[in-house]
Amino acid sequence: MAERLVTIGLAEATRPQRLDRLIAAELPELSRTHVQRLIADGFVQVNLAVITKPALRLAGPAQVHVRIPPAAPSRYQPEHIPLTIVYENADLLVIDKPAGMVVHPAAGHTAGTLVNAVLAHDPGLEGVGDEQRPGIVHRLDKDTSGLIIVAKTDAAHRELQRQFKERLVVKTYVALLDGHPPTDTGRIEAPIGRDPRNRKLMAIVPAQHGRAAVTEYRVTELYHHHTLVDAHPLTGRTHQLRLHFAYLQCPIAGDTVYGRRASTLPLSRHFLHAARLSFTLPGSGERLNLEAPLPPDLRRALQSLAER
Repeated sequence: MAERLVTIGLAEATRPQRLDRLIAAELPELSRTHVQRLIADGFVQVNLAVITKPALRLAGPAQVHVRIPPAAPSRYQPEHIPLTIVYENADLLVIDKPAGMVVHPAAGHTAGTLVNAVLAHDPGLEGVGDEQRPGIVHRLDKDTSGLIIVAKTDAAHRELQRQFKERLVVKTYVALLDGHPPTDTGRIEAPIGRDPRNRKLMAIVPAQHGRAAVTEYRVTELYHHHTLVDAHPLTGRTHQLRLHFAYLQCPIAGDTVYGRRASTLPLSRHFLHAARLSFTLPGSGERLNLEAPLPPDLRRALQSLAER
């Protein structure tokens, strides 16, 4: 894609407004973060003078010239990894992610990730949203399976992020717990932050040291030593469900980090699956409700409980 030059004219009666907000309003395909980066990098002129301060308050008459360079090539290599695509349109795709797949490249995981796979599926994702995590709107832990949304345009990425922020996306996880929660339905409110003893992990911490986290759950099946639940995280903190159920003294089965050191079932990962997802399609207003069945390893674990 070639560089674009966009000119925005301000009439004399225009009231003062921030430069970044003005450009973002005129060019809705660009996120405000993208606009701020363009300004800081010298790609914006006001009356032919280069301006590098996004917060500059601007009133008319004025002409704003915005150079939009082509998206920088991703530093991540596309990899033809099979994907289970549950839904796709021009704005997004929803993938049933397998356990064991990391969502985006990071230290120790530079290949074989979901990002590598979706870049091969759709090279146009390059540069969408965060350059470090192209197209990624939310995330799942490596060993959590299930539904994840990937945006294909900046506009869809912004709209989906808004829905997550305003809690308009309904996520339902199926989790198997070691032990039994205190009630058949419940609401867990416990703030989450970095574990002060191990900065690589998260922990339940005092409110002043963490971020508010809320989970609702409903028991769907009781076993002798285990409980199957539907869990609804109302916030999106790292490791939220794993920490919250451990906080109730009924950790997720197979979670050897926050739960029991040895798995109580024949599982090579924790029993947590993003089973259902409900959100509004960007641009159409249509509500989309999707479901991903339990993968074979989790079905086998339940079968082993039924046979006991």
